[in-house]
Amino acid sequence: MPLSHSVVLSLAAGAVATISVGFGVNAILRPDHALTFFEFQPPTSLADKQMVDSLMAIYGIRDIFMGAAIYAASYFGTRSTLGWILIAASSVAFADGYVCWTHGQGQWNHWGYAPMIAVAGSLLLGAFDRV
Repeated sequence: MPLSHSVVLSLAAGAVATISVGFGVNAILRPDHALTFFEFQPPTSLADKQMVDSLMAIYGIRDIFMGAAIYAASYFGTRSTLGWILIAASSVAFADGYVCWTHGQGQWNHWGYAPMIAVAGSLLLGAFDRV
């Protein structure tokens, strides 16, 4: 059996999806806590807090969408579709880390797991299958 058809990769994709949905729900329900993953401090003024809470809801919906897309590709799609979605999800984590890096902190909360998602996506695409 080629490595790209490993059951472990499907389980890993499901774990990534579940974590994404969890981060999304957390961002919507507990925006101040979700900011800690970026190592940002909640704003002190009411108007700024309302704006950040709204942006965290948008961020949460994005994460829930990513999890749903991964679940859908795992269940209905092909291995290559799932692989490309995982690579796209890893690029989101890299970008989140970059934004944190421009603020001087928090990047490794994102850069630490982004390569693992990219490798799983590459494996699903057959990058390491034997010919």
